[in-house]
Amino acid sequence: MTLVVTATDTDVGKTVFSAALTAAIDGCYWKPVQAGLDDGTDSERVARLSGLPADRILPEAYRLKTPASPHFAAAIDNVLIEPERLTPPACDRRLVIEGAGGALVPLTGGILYADMFARWRYETIIVARTSLGTINHSLMTIEALRSRDVPILGIAFIGEANEDSENTIAAIGRVKRLGRLPHLATLDTASLNAAFAAHFRIEDFG
Repeated sequence: MTLVVTATDTDVGKTVFSAALTAAIDGCYWKPVQAGLDDGTDSERVARLSGLPADRILPEAYRLKTPASPHFAAAIDNVLIEPERLTPPACDRRLVIEGAGGALVPLTGGILYADMFARWRYETIIVARTSLGTINHSLMTIEALRSRDVPILGIAFIGEANEDSENTIAAIGRVKRLGRLPHLATLDTASLNAAFAAHFRIEDFG
């Protein structure tokens, strides 16, 4: 089974959640397009936080230098992102695919991440903040995915508890509330694994 992790915006906590999820299901991780190399990659961060063997972190299809939307970073690098190269790689266990930024981030001038999710047809998890503005961003992300018939497994929140916002999004968006990962004073493999186990039910992920 393959799971896709997307988000309502950039810097929501999607990579940290992906690391926790990949470790929890003892799976493999794949980031199709990495944009920005100087500050380390998402794959490197997932490897560090998940504690998984190096061969479980699958190589990106594209590694772009500029920390920007993939379509813009590719243009700067004079690279053409070909959707055919974004076929999920083989893995002998469950695979977690992490998108970039929000669901509507463009990969090319005419193809958004959400369009790729629609091609793949894998269950997709939306990662959202609990802070101000999350209701609007979350509901728009849900609508964008539903309009493309992308199957939504549920929504995972990151941050301090906000019961009203979390319940409102789940109810109006008609999505399963998977849980909430709190901000951790110390972020390492042990603390992340413990927080995920305390705030999520592994059976909800298939």
